[in-house]
Amino acid sequence: MASDTSPQRGYRAACPNCGAPVEFRSPASAFAVCSYCRSTIVRDGETLRRIGRSAELFDDHTPLQLGAAGRYQGEAFTLVGRLQYRYAEGTWNEWHALFDSGPDGQKSGWLSEDNGRYVFAFDAPLDEGAPAAASLYPGQMLRLAGQAWSVASVVPTRLIAAQGELPFPPALEREFVVADLRNPRDEVATLDYSDAAAPKWALGGPVALSELAMTGLAAASEKTLSARGVTCPSCGNALEVKLASTQSIVCPQCHAVVDVSQGVGGELQHYAQENGSEPLIPLGSVGSLQLGAPQLLPWQVVGYVERCELPDDPDDEQVFWREYLLYHRSAGFVFLVDSEDGWSWTATITGVPGDADPVVRYQGVAYRKLYGYKGKVTYVLGEFYWKLERDQVTNNADYQGVGKDSAKRLNREQTDNEIVWSAGEALDAAVVRRAFKLPEARQQTMQLRDALPTSGYAQSLVAKLFFGFFVISVMLMLFRCESDSADCSELRSTFGEASTEYQNCLRSGGSGGGFRTGGGSFGGYSSGGSHK
Repeated sequence: MASDTSPQRGYRAACPNCGAPVEFRSPASAFAVCSYCRSTIVRDGETLRRIGRSAELFDDHTPLQLGAAGRYQGEAFTLVGRLQYRYAEGTWNEWHALFDSGPDGQKSGWLSEDNGRYVFAFDAPLDEGAPAAASLYPGQMLRLAGQAWSVASVVPTRLIAAQGELPFPPALEREFVVADLRNPRDEVATLDYSDAAAPKWALGGPVALSELAMTGLAAASEKTLSARGVTCPSCGNALEVKLASTQSIVCPQCHAVVDVSQGVGGELQHYAQENGSEPLIPLGSVGSLQLGAPQLLPWQVVGYVERCELPDDPDDEQVFWREYLLYHRSAGFVFLVDSEDGWSWTATITGVPGDADPVVRYQGVAYRKLYGYKGKVTYVLGEFYWKLERDQVTNNADYQGVGKDSAKRLNREQTDNEIVWSAGEALDAAVVRRAFKLPEARQQTMQLRDALPTSGYAQSLVAKLFFGFFVISVMLMLFRCESDSADCSELRSTFGEASTEYQNCLRSGGSGGGFRTGGGSFGGYSSGGSHK
């Protein structure tokens, strides 16, 4: 046995299973997972005892790793442990962060993944006790720890693997519920029911990796992530998964949507999709935009989504809009939205607005509700940090800032297990074109929607008439979201849904639908709960 007087190492001993060194950097820690044989070890005084074995970690190419260090709110920390969870939509990590300060000389925190971003949270007591897991549902209002909370997600979860030093023994492969709660102060709370008799309660807030001044990150994440090789299960084409958090990837050859959320070693789930329109901004393009940051950042287009509204009345006109998923390695993900209200950007937020419809408040700004509608993804390209499912429907609501804040946007999106809020602002089409260095010939096409009277950019009657002709032409080309017309049904049954004959029939036969004047989406697509 050997000891180290460094404040970052409180105890080191040999693994009782394989003999490899196992470190306990905090004197208060009693559990660790051997990095060599993955034995789960309990520390009893100066003796180590093996109590089980952890499964192998799913390689999700996260930029974080054990030993990485940084500063949070002026205090230094080191990542000493990792918990990896799996739920229906994929996996996520929670990193055990050990701080140099605390009531006992050191304190623990948790750096967790949150919709393509991060949350720093700390365990806290819950004096009044936790509500029963079965009683929770998204959108529910609760009062816990003296504060009002909105339930954002309730998901069945399994802890599938552990690594490094931990403050409690990992309960592996047993299903339990994790619920995420949010409030108007951008705070997030987690109820972890892994121990049903004593649920864990943690409180935290959003953080960007760039704010943490981290060192010791995985080398590949410092520059460009090394691609993971995947073979398309539909056509056999070689796919390259480049983003750390990718859960779905689209084959560039056959356009099949491939689910990589459960790993890439076994049979991959996938589904075919019909052809949509080519994005105005090509995948891989890099544009310098501010998007809420204090300075311009280079954003890369990594995904493209076409979506449509599902009207309650089948005779109502149908709305289509497009979303570009942008990525920056330290700032995370944002969406660039091309709707009939013009261009805007939006990013998921940790908190929730206060007050109630039709006017809500977020960060001191009042927003008025414009629309409530159902949306569905019709076509995708690229990589995405959430699991894409065929024909998944979301319930959406769009909000616009009041008065001098009319350029600000909010969106609420709900699935069966989760509610996601996104916030952003309107963008001028010329700013988007210049940022991505698009040809000037595309400027007129991109600005057409800005001419709508309800968007606040109305310029002239000529622009409105031109937009009308543009709408008619686009309606003939857009991918159809509703059921097929009877004129094309025979071609579909003869040649198949993805055939050129059937697609040409849809385009030439008039697929129906239209555009909602002043509508579209202000929000990003749902990704999963607060740590996913």
